[in-house]
Amino acid sequence: MTLEIFLRYIHFVSIFAIVSSLVAEHLLLKKEMTPAEIKRLSKIDAVYGIAALTLLGAGLTLWLGEHGKPAAFYTNNWVFLLKVGLFTVVGLLSIYPTIFFLSKRKSSEEKIVIPAILVWMVRMELLLLFIIPLLAGLMAKSVGYLG
Repeated sequence: MTLEIFLRYIHFVSIFAIVSSLVAEHLLLKKEMTPAEIKRLSKIDAVYGIAALTLLGAGLTLWLGEHGKPAAFYTNNWVFLLKVGLFTVVGLLSIYPTIFFLSKRKSSEEKIVIPAILVWMVRMELLLLFIIPLLAGLMAKSVGYLG
């Protein structure tokens, strides 16, 4: 029971870290940025990545481990599978911004133009992230359970 509570807490805190770091990225993005500003964004993006991996680890442990509800409760729920799918899409959308920030943080250019698609990818990540808690709430009430 204690391990389950700890895992759920880590899962929850990771969600806050993901959302807050992504909101920070969005707020700090400009059309043109200096390498120092990009470096700051890459540090925030690292927090985002660590939080996403922590969330994934805790989530998989809750799903597939012997903690809390049985794995079938999750596996046989299309709302849960949609939630996992959206989280996967968010992760895929985050690849390009991460690579861009890492590649430009030590640039010798005075100003770096931020591609518009990068801004839209961050916005799409945020949109999808705000749908996931709704799905989690539905899933907790067994909406979508096919078992």
